[in-house]
This record gives sequence, C-alpha cells and structure tokens, in this order.
Amino acid sequence: MPISETEVIRSRRVVLPDGERPADVLVRAGKIERIAPHGTLPADGHRVTDLGGTALLPGLVDTHVHVNEPGRTEWEGFATATRAAAAGGVTTIVDMPLNSVPPTTTLAGLEAKRKTAEGQAWVDLGFWGGAVPDNLADLEPLHRAGVFGFKSFLAPSGVDEFPHLEAAGLEAALAEQARLGALAIIHAEDPAVLAAAPQQPGVHYRDFLASRPAGAETAAVARLLDAARRTGARVHVLHVSSAAVLPLLRRARADGVEVTAETCPHYLTLAAELIPDGGTAFKCCPPIRDEANRDALWEALAAGEFTAVVSDHSPSTPDLKLLPEHGGSGDFAAAWGGIASLQLGLPAVWTEARRRGRTLAEVVGWMSAGPARLVGLDGRKGAVAVGHDADLVAFDPDADFAVHAAELHHRNPVTPYAGRTLTGAVRTTWLRGRVVDPGGEPFGIQLTRPSNPSEEIQ
Repeated sequence: MPISETEVIRSRRVVLPDGERPADVLVRAGKIERIAPHGTLPADGHRVTDLGGTALLPGLVDTHVHVNEPGRTEWEGFATATRAAAAGGVTTIVDMPLNSVPPTTTLAGLEAKRKTAEGQAWVDLGFWGGAVPDNLADLEPLHRAGVFGFKSFLAPSGVDEFPHLEAAGLEAALAEQARLGALAIIHAEDPAVLAAAPQQPGVHYRDFLASRPAGAETAAVARLLDAARRTGARVHVLHVSSAAVLPLLRRARADGVEVTAETCPHYLTLAAELIPDGGTAFKCCPPIRDEANRDALWEALAAGEFTAVVSDHSPSTPDLKLLPEHGGSGDFAAAWGGIASLQLGLPAVWTEARRRGRTLAEVVGWMSAGPARLVGLDGRKGAVAVGHDADLVAFDPDADFAVHAAELHHRNPVTPYAGRTLTGAVRTTWLRGRVVDPGGEPFGIQLTRPSNPSEEIQ
C-alpha cells in the first residue's frame, strides 16, 4: 500500500537536472508535484521524511537486463531480477529479448513474456524486441505493440534460438527499422575476426582476452555504421568494451549518422590485469580489457561520448560459470559469458567515479537520465523533476560495505564483485511514491514505448 498519499522528502543533497542542492520534494499520487527550498514545505497534511545528508537521486534506468524468464528461470527471473534492481536503486529496467524461451522475436513471444512478468515486478519494466534472420515481418507488429527497439547480434549470441545477422540480413533489418522509426541496438563483434583469433582453452584470462580482440569490435562497428549510413537507421552500440571504437563513432556522428553508445560498470571498474586464473565470474563478451583501455573509457564518458552506463546483467547458474569454488574447471573458453551486477552497478560506478574526481550528478546523468532519454522515457523517468514519476533513491555516498554474493537478491550468488569493498549504499527506493519493500508485494508496471503522435509508418 502507499506509504502516504502525499509526502515531503527532504535532503541536503538532492540531485536535480541542473545540479545538486538542498531541497524539499513533494510527492503526490505517485508524481513529483513540487520542488522547494530545503525546509520550506510545511508538514501540514504530509508525511515528512528527512534524509539529512543522505543524497536523494532519481531512480536509475537500466536498459540492458537479461531477465531470462520464461524458459531459463533457473538463471534469473522477473521476481529476483527486479528485487535486485530495487535494492540497487534501479526503478526501471528494459528486458533483453534473448536467453528467454521463447525469445522476444515474435508478437507471441512478447505476449508470453508479458504474461509471465505480470504481478512479479518490484520495479517498472519494458521489453526490447529482437531482429534475427527470417523475422523481418515480425518487426512492425512488435513495434506497434510497444517494444522499445530491436536487438541484433553481428556474431553468434551463445543461444541457438537467437541467431546473428549476416551482412544482408543486417541491411534489411536496419532498413525496416528506419521505416518504422525504431531504434536498432547492436551487439557488435565481427565473427570473422573472432574466428581468426587464437582459441586457447584454460584458466588463464589472458588467453580468453586474446580470443575476443578489440579488432572484433572495431570491425563490427565499422560495418554497422556503413549500413546505418545507407539505410538511415538509428543505431545504438551496446556494451562498448574497447575504446578503439570511439573514433569511428565520432566520425559517424560528424557525418550525420544517428548513433549512440553505452558502456557498463564492469568495463569501468574492473581490469584484465586483476582477473585471477579461473575467475570465470569475470567472463563476459565483449571482454573486460586492460587498465589503459579502462582509463580511455572514463575519458570518453566524462566527455559525453556515451549515452548510458547500464548493467548488461546476464546471469546464469553457477555450474555454467564453471567456478572453481563450486567445483568447476575455471575454463574461460567453456564458461558462460555474462556479468551479474544489477544490484551493484550504482555503488561500483560511484566508487570509481569518486576516486577519479567525478560527481554524483554525473553518475546520475550516466545511469538515470541518459538511459531514460535513450528509450524515450525522459518525460517520465530519469530525473527529480516536477511531473515525473516519483522514482527516488536515498543513497548514502559515504557508506562503505563489503560485497557478499549470498546476500544479493538476484537468483544465483555469482558476481565478480564478491569480496570487494564498495562505497555508496542504497538506503530506500521509492517507485512512483511508494517504498519498495523486497519482503512485501511487487507493484511494478509494464511500460511500452512512448507513442509519437506524428509517427506514421510508411
């Protein structure tokens, strides 16, 4: 139930679109009704929550989450993923179209996912569609049903039911998405470059890293941008791990290509030099690269070259990760590639951002405002602003805590952050003005792509 029909939330550190300052935020019927100077809103008729020096942020928007349900619910599920999201200050997620069975590549697949998610979500959620070989005719029905765009792989995805697009298929899919006005989101690694790279199984991370070279990303991004130029499609490059793609993106933008890009907490906070032998919890594709590359990603982030920092939460069961501590071989080549970090993205990024002299307002821009803008939810989500949903987070930016995987809310206790000390703790999460209680009842709603009144599909 709502904690109160109206509430004043007061903090000396409210992160607003124009910067951080002391303020009172009046919430009524799930919306932010008024923002006033600190201490000026009367308590008459309102519940007052005074956070003191704990920061008040907008809820994060994570547009890259693999929930895996239905079909692979033992990996993750709507209940566990969204509970973890809320515990990490994430109030909106957009679910990826693969790793579930069926994938979200048809209208029937979307409806199966929506039906499964009903009544299970602790946060608001939307869905991506998938563009794969032979589903060109499915894109328009999915678009009309409100998916936020279409994901494609340029190299094998790792699951048979979601094959990758070859050159001709990519061209056709982008042309159709340009016609629809839909956003194309792309996993960009080149299969020919991957096939030519040395493939050395074993426990050494350096061997796995050599098998997924940065050249695979640059070749795939170059091919994608050429196709975007020809078709006029809007494209978004997912989970950029290599700073070598940045000059390609700059040139394309200068040429008028509508291209955006994201990176992820693990690329910003972890480094190849520190990954231990057998540390398959760190395996993801594209891979975590070296410290110099990480520094270059931070420079690009600070310069505004990334639209978003999102989790790419892609968990699996411990046996698929082949973790030595669970009796596995620690073989990077054979282990499932995916990082589980939905609950930890905010403190992980804040820990590193603060060390580098970046501000909490910048982190909010990268992890809340930017992703909301990417999917067209910026009129409703991603900011502490009048008229927006009262999706809010009380965040203590000075609190240190040790990560214990068993205490996380996602289904399987596997994360590369286990044992690390992070700074920044989520104290309370509000979704549309209501406190999210992981032990209570879920009340997240399903979102669709905001309609454009002028949109006319040709």
